[in-house]
Amino acid sequence: MAKDSNDTKKNKKDEKRDEDLSEEDLALKQQLELYVERVQDADPNLQKVALESMRQEIRTSTSSMTSVPKPLKFLRPHYGTLKAFYETMGGSDLKKYLADILSVLALTMSAEGERESLKYRLEGSGGDIGSWGHEYVRNLAGEISQEYAKRQSEEVPIEDLMELVQQIVAFHMKHNAEPEAVDLLMEVEDLDLLIEHVDSTNFRRTCLYLTSSARYLPGPDDMLVLDIAYMIYLKFEEYPNALQIALFLDNMQYVKQVFTSCDDLPRKKQFCYILARHGITFELDEEMAANDDDREALQDIINNTKLSEGYLTLARDIEVMEPKSPEDIYKAHLLDGRASAGATVDSARQNLAATFVNAFVNAGFGQDKLMTVPSDNSSSGSSANWLFKNKEHGKTSATASLGMILLWDVDSGLAQMDKYFHASDSHVNAGALLGVGIVNCGIKNDCDPALALLGEYIDKEDPSIRIGAIMGLGIAYAGAQNEQLRSKLAPILNDAKAPLDVIAFTAISLGLIYVGSCNEEVAQAIIFALMDRSESELTEPLTRLLPLGLGLLYLGKQESVEATAEVSKTFNEKIRKYCDMTLLSCAYAGTGNVLKVQNLLGHCSQHLDKGETHQGPAVLGIAMVAMAEELGLEMAIRSLEHLLQYGEQNIRRAVPLALGLLCISNPKVNVMDTLSRLSHDTDSEVAMAAVMSLGLIGAGTNNARIAGMLRNLSSYYYKDASLLFCVRIAQGLVHMGKGLLTLNPFHSERFLLSPTALAGITIMLHACLDMKTVVLGKYHYMLYYLVLAMQPRMLMTVDENNKPLSVPVRVGQAVDVVGQAGRPKTITGFQTHTTPVLLAAGDRAELATEKYIPLSPILEGFVILKENPDYREEDH
Repeated sequence: MAKDSNDTKKNKKDEKRDEDLSEEDLALKQQLELYVERVQDADPNLQKVALESMRQEIRTSTSSMTSVPKPLKFLRPHYGTLKAFYETMGGSDLKKYLADILSVLALTMSAEGERESLKYRLEGSGGDIGSWGHEYVRNLAGEISQEYAKRQSEEVPIEDLMELVQQIVAFHMKHNAEPEAVDLLMEVEDLDLLIEHVDSTNFRRTCLYLTSSARYLPGPDDMLVLDIAYMIYLKFEEYPNALQIALFLDNMQYVKQVFTSCDDLPRKKQFCYILARHGITFELDEEMAANDDDREALQDIINNTKLSEGYLTLARDIEVMEPKSPEDIYKAHLLDGRASAGATVDSARQNLAATFVNAFVNAGFGQDKLMTVPSDNSSSGSSANWLFKNKEHGKTSATASLGMILLWDVDSGLAQMDKYFHASDSHVNAGALLGVGIVNCGIKNDCDPALALLGEYIDKEDPSIRIGAIMGLGIAYAGAQNEQLRSKLAPILNDAKAPLDVIAFTAISLGLIYVGSCNEEVAQAIIFALMDRSESELTEPLTRLLPLGLGLLYLGKQESVEATAEVSKTFNEKIRKYCDMTLLSCAYAGTGNVLKVQNLLGHCSQHLDKGETHQGPAVLGIAMVAMAEELGLEMAIRSLEHLLQYGEQNIRRAVPLALGLLCISNPKVNVMDTLSRLSHDTDSEVAMAAVMSLGLIGAGTNNARIAGMLRNLSSYYYKDASLLFCVRIAQGLVHMGKGLLTLNPFHSERFLLSPTALAGITIMLHACLDMKTVVLGKYHYMLYYLVLAMQPRMLMTVDENNKPLSVPVRVGQAVDVVGQAGRPKTITGFQTHTTPVLLAAGDRAELATEKYIPLSPILEGFVILKENPDYREEDH
């Protein structure tokens, strides 16, 4: 009885549902049920008519996005019946027809993981895949990737699948679904197909998706994807984009190919500006530029000789040429009385701080109020006076600061440095040598002035002079891979008489000159130098610069480090782990490799004895690896906050530095607040690191909130000489280049990472891991390594003869438009300015006029504009 009552209920429910349907729906339902019966009829003609009609109904039905189309809905109960009948049919065209319909019905009916839609599609009549609609094609694509994986593991042939893939990709590319086409081809491991299907309408969106997804793919897929994007860009003559991918892959053959494929001189000039900004050494040859004069002009741009001129043009335009003194930066008058009365503090330390502030703030302007002031009565005026307000090694930094003020202006820099070479004080000589290196930073020159001047000082008696010369060469030739320098510097590493600090700086300089080159000989030399160190030397903070020099050789080169990492396992246990962490963090720097971040976090979670030092570089390593893309960066910030709560003291000292690296020249409010809290920490080392990092995240931004925090800290710490020194340095960094410079090693809309810039920042952060002995000791000039990362944060538009052109541009927050439909706006909240303009972190510019066409798709640094031939002035 119970069963019956259930049945009657069910029938009632069915009737009820039928009553709910409108008349036409009911008619359609009955019609379809009739077709289902007819299909099973014995007469093939009737079958054919029924199948045709059913097919028609399904194809013509449209539905809203959220509901299943009506015919599919009404056919659902009959799916099983049709399937059973299909199995009994003999092989005929009709059977294929039914297979097509079952394939579509399987879209809503088939059980998870059965892949029936695909099965019937392969047995069906083929035909135009798109006629069944997008949803069907997408569902098929999903089933194909599962089927492909299964067949690969069973090693079954896949030809029939690949034919389907061809059709689906063609369909997606026609219908603006490029990301789906790319995803499918990645699943079936055949991205080369893409090159045939892209055309001039969709290649940009396709490549944009390829390049932005590369960040999230495991190797070696990521490189493969970029390779395909490079091929597509070359095919459509989008050379600047192809060049950027070539630089990302660090593939010099590709760079060369871009130059040889393009024969338009202005465009080649634009490539040269991109290479110069990336900071790599690159020699043009006959193939890349046939005409000698042209080649020289192009080489000049790559050598960055135009940088100083462009930067000063920007400064004049923004009207900040007026030199600033440290007092203008400290703004002591804004504080209450007691702080300004703090002049009792060790004044040599104060003067040293003022030297750095002055150097950072007036960097590249060629004039200041301490070092370059011409006096009325004699040629050696107040610059000499300021010099001698510093003690011993302080003079080194003071003299070198002149190099910073004359940054990038080689001719006038060498002329003004000259007199210090003849000084009797060895510290001044050392500073002059370092200053020459700084002036030449990032500028290459055929006659190699830095090598000629500094080369002969490498083997002098006095260690401070040797360090000045060695460090100067490292900065001047970063990334140059200069063999001549290797033969001069490498012997120092294995010289038993050389003092430890000279050896440490030699390792760093060699690491810089051969940054990211994986050079075997240099690696060998540094490894032997590490093995030669005595037990007592291994505990010295400076010894830790040796592993860093080794790490720089593999910067961003991932697996290439493994052989060296194996060797490092044989080192003395005092340095073994430190070396391991440093190598790992350098090799995966800027790759965003999640597994390496987890590995480094694992090392940070162990609670160790007091003497362990390797967790410092591990914490920095988290930031170095995760800084590659926004998502990883946010997650790293959160992980670091956890380390602050649970980590040991030596980890807490490194966390602020890691935060500083993640948001360098990009003051994020949450990080700023964390650092502000840490800058009042009870542990003075944590507080110093936090203060330095406040300087780093605000570097070159003139950020008013950070400037205010630092002013308050200067009055809070007015009795603590060491902390006050750090506050001053941070103040100098925030106002670096009077707000025209950035330290961010990423450029070209965060796509490319400049290896020399990252190397400079990394060295400076490693120096800050041991503030007391290095930065606050006698090696404060290591702060000058930051010069490697200093770049004008400008957009400078020039004409085809490299003369500045003033045009209106819109500058706003960049918006990520990957995979969006149509032509979405790429910036939001923009303001219109005329060039040259400053770009903050996360800003993007676009031309606000049709009159010119930019030769680079990314408006940053120097951009050449050519006149638009189709432009017509409107008649007003």
